Amino acid sequence: MKIWRNKFLLLGIIASLLIVSACTDPSSGDKGKKAKEQVLTTVNHVTSEPASLDPLKATDSQSGEVLTHVMEGLVRTDAKGEPQPGMAEKWEVSADNLTFTFHLRDAKWTNGDPVTAHDFEFQWKRMLDPKNAGEADYAYQLYYLKNGQKYQQGKAKAEDVGVKAIDDKTLQVTLEKPTPFFVSLTGFYALFPTNKNVVEKNPDWAKNADSYVGNGPFKLKTWAHDSKIEIVKNENYWNKNKVQLTQINFPMVGEEQTAYQMFLSKKINYLGTIPTDLVPKLLKEGKAKSTPIMGTYMYMFNVEKAPFNNAKIRKAFSLAIDREKLVKNVTQGGQAPATGWVPWEFNDPVANKPFYQARPPYLPSTANPDEAKKLLAEGLKELGMTELPEVTLDYNTSEAHKKIAEAVQQMWKENLGVEVKMRNSEFKVYLDKTKAGDFQVARMGWLADYVDPMTFADYYLTDGGNNDTNWGNPEYDKLIAEAKSTADQKVRMEKMHQAEAILMDEMPVAPLYFYTINYMMDDKLKNVIHDVTGHTDYTYAYIEE
Repeated sequence: MKIWRNKFLLLGIIASLLIVSACTDPSSGDKGKKAKEQVLTTVNHVTSEPASLDPLKATDSQSGEVLTHVMEGLVRTDAKGEPQPGMAEKWEVSADNLTFTFHLRDAKWTNGDPVTAHDFEFQWKRMLDPKNAGEADYAYQLYYLKNGQKYQQGKAKAEDVGVKAIDDKTLQVTLEKPTPFFVSLTGFYALFPTNKNVVEKNPDWAKNADSYVGNGPFKLKTWAHDSKIEIVKNENYWNKNKVQLTQINFPMVGEEQTAYQMFLSKKINYLGTIPTDLVPKLLKEGKAKSTPIMGTYMYMFNVEKAPFNNAKIRKAFSLAIDREKLVKNVTQGGQAPATGWVPWEFNDPVANKPFYQARPPYLPSTANPDEAKKLLAEGLKELGMTELPEVTLDYNTSEAHKKIAEAVQQMWKENLGVEVKMRNSEFKVYLDKTKAGDFQVARMGWLADYVDPMTFADYYLTDGGNNDTNWGNPEYDKLIAEAKSTADQKVRMEKMHQAEAILMDEMPVAPLYFYTINYMMDDKLKNVIHDVTGHTDYTYAYIEE
């Protein structure tokens, strides 16, 4: 998810390991008298312009927060990441765990068209269509389908892909291999349906509110680009009687201090972008809350640009970072130093402990200047260089990202003797730059798309749609393929641990810390659901008097 499930996660987004002021059953929790005006205003993920509200193209947390309210997949996931009925009211799984039959409920798109199994088949094949390979970064999430990857690679036909509408209400899905988390994955926004007739008639259908067609609990009312998004209750939604908010406002407030003042003045009632310097005090006073989620904040290296085309230099820059000081003095929200790529909160059922505790620490919590300088010197020699070329660190505009970057910049100067420049860009520009490889080192955040370590493990596949480092390793790819080829948890966990060891040895990414989420919420706002992957669901929230 991605991060969430999105790959560009702001430091202060909102989530919780368990339900914070809510329950997963939308019919419960209605205790107090409700306010006449049921309008929620939130500054959480949508602090800048979302990249896209087309499930084909969306990969970021800004897009994801809106998408999960204006669209709905076969299932919805609850606070623990477990699947609950969505567009599918029930499903069956074959004895060999390869065939899933989803039975769709009676539901409508916001334009009144019925939601059918054909819409799911259309969209999933659209994701895999080779013609869309440059835009569908999440197509690999459909490689689990029989012939899914082969179709995208031009080695199979669309009709060979393991998704088929048997009739309007029945979707049959056939997988390549048993995939324990597949049903939960269908609740992720990359697997949402789209209205076939709308998409084919208007390629720009998802760019503006007046042409947008969704099937979720809310519908897009306003999209003032770079300013705000407003969504309103969808009267065509199958469970509309349980939806109590009439409108959700997403003002695009990029400055954390501005958003905080808006919360204090009651202009917003949900804040997920707390200024970092206020976090410790607000947590101590009980005015803010914090909880760990499945996420890693990191700096990625472009391995095709000098000097980061050398693994020793990548390691040198990583070892020069003092992660303990970073979480203690800068982020200050209960984050943990990242000693590897796969974060906390995932379970290793074989070791019967958290996944990250079932492997050695690949990185120290504190800096190792001596080893870092040694590796830097060796790396420069291997490249035939006597000194480093100019190095620039990129980040997307955010006060939190800036403070982290400034702290790391100083660590690199003190522990490695390297001067690094910084460059910030607005979110959409930043997305384009990193996708095009226009960077040397760049910040990134990754959240789970589903509750399994594979959501982190397959991120760095050579052909991974979200792997912007240009790094690839055949042995790594082989291990991930082996992990995906079986439902045997012993084999799966072993292969993913082995793959992470390769990743951390070659270091195309320098993990900095494991996420916690810090947030503030109006006491009158109830029944907000949060899940372990960082997803915040306002669908069944309401406001008391």
